[in-house]
Amino acid sequence: QVQLVESGGDSVQAGGSLRLSCTASTADTYRRYCMAWFRQAPGKEREALASISSGAIRTNFANSVTGRFNISQGNAKDPMYLQMNSLNPEDTAMYYCAAGPNHRCFSDSWYLATGFGYWGQGTQVTVSS
Repeated sequence: QVQLVESGGDSVQAGGSLRLSCTASTADTYRRYCMAWFRQAPGKEREALASISSGAIRTNFANSVTGRFNISQGNAKDPMYLQMNSLNPEDTAMYYCAAGPNHRCFSDSWYLATGFGYWGQGTQVTVSS
């Protein structure tokens, strides 16, 4: 059973930075699965932000966050992180981590939420202007 717990969400001002963590129930999760970050703002669809494959062989980023966000793979010592820089009010949302089959990370449709079977409960990020 894969369990994921997000943390690190906060309220920040525009231009600030945050680092979100995704802690898996076992370190083996990071080695076996394609791990990803999504977010969902009120009234909007869930949006993929970034993904990282087993062994960090492949990473993907949404256009909206390329150059501002970075994803790092978890291991036995550290959780998976999402480093977020140059935040703006449009980044306000609930942020989720997810795990899916490793091949998802190598697919052109990596961004589809339906490809990920395991989800955390989310952590809230609020960016004020």
